[in-house]
Amino acid sequence: MKKEDSKVFIGGLLIGAIGIILMHLGNPGNMGFCIACFWRDIAGGIGLHRAEVVQYIRPEIIGLILGGTLSSFIFKDFRVRGGSNTLIRFLYGVFMSIGALVFLGCPLRMLFRLGGGDLNAIVGLVGFLVGIIIGIQFLKNGYSLGRNYRESKVAGLIMPAFAIMLLIFLLVKPAFIFFSEKGPGSMHAPMIASLVGGLVVGVILQRTRLCTGGAFRDLFLIKDKHYLWGIIGIFLAALIGNLILTKGHLHIGFAEQPVAHSDGLWNFLGMVIVGLGAVLLGGCPIRQTILSSEGDSDAAVTVFGLLVGAAVAHNFGLASSPEGATPNGKIATIIIIVIMLIMSAMTTKFAKEK
Repeated sequence: MKKEDSKVFIGGLLIGAIGIILMHLGNPGNMGFCIACFWRDIAGGIGLHRAEVVQYIRPEIIGLILGGTLSSFIFKDFRVRGGSNTLIRFLYGVFMSIGALVFLGCPLRMLFRLGGGDLNAIVGLVGFLVGIIIGIQFLKNGYSLGRNYRESKVAGLIMPAFAIMLLIFLLVKPAFIFFSEKGPGSMHAPMIASLVGGLVVGVILQRTRLCTGGAFRDLFLIKDKHYLWGIIGIFLAALIGNLILTKGHLHIGFAEQPVAHSDGLWNFLGMVIVGLGAVLLGGCPIRQTILSSEGDSDAAVTVFGLLVGAAVAHNFGLASSPEGATPNGKIATIIIIVIMLIMSAMTTKFAKEK
């Protein structure tokens, strides 16, 4: 392991450890961090969907954004840029969110599920890798969403401002904000612990540039293992943390896993969408969230796509439950994969002809 690899590995260990501590303090099982799930809860909290069991303004997301912003200002990484096929990015964000909610977790939660012994996450991991491999084929053929451009500082401050607004809602609890009284949305660590944990992880992610999709993309495309060390660190910390802190949470098998289902085909295909989207967008949901915190308005648009996608998933019955994928979710998954392939082929053709 090279010196720069060790920094990413240690960062991964810290992220995994903080996630396990938050789970020990009250977050849902195998959900120390789940970017798709947490944006889903926020979507419910601000009334974009009315699934009563998944409504809560997650302090971890607020911390991630503010931590990333603070770190980017301190280390002079805050650069406002955007304008790179914005609408396509928004739509891919919607698709990634739906795919993740068919699987019931983003790639980061997939690692926590693996660390908790959930073998369904292995199926999801295979789908994630297949999606990444498909995306790489488009990259090799010239796929590109084009360059971004310098923008007004106002655009870069929208996402931190949104995080502050969410924090105010969380503290004040106005009548138009919803909080689950049962289900995963009602399960959470104390607010301060979640906020501080999110802040620390936000700083780590901003400094390491860790991305679950980027780790495997770089491994397959250029044989670079740098970010893979961070993935290994998260998994090891989750595994060891479950053994030490969360007695009874390390349950190896497919059945009766927390906030998960064992519909193998749809676990696989849901994560194909996420893996493909991560490559096409240049980052997985966690990376998009951190990029949005450091002035990237293209990433901010993608994050708002994640938020809207979560609302769509629950309003139209696309999100899975512990009972399995829904009929609507299965149909949507197939349609989304077809649409993403067509859009990617057309974008690749345009980029080559430009």
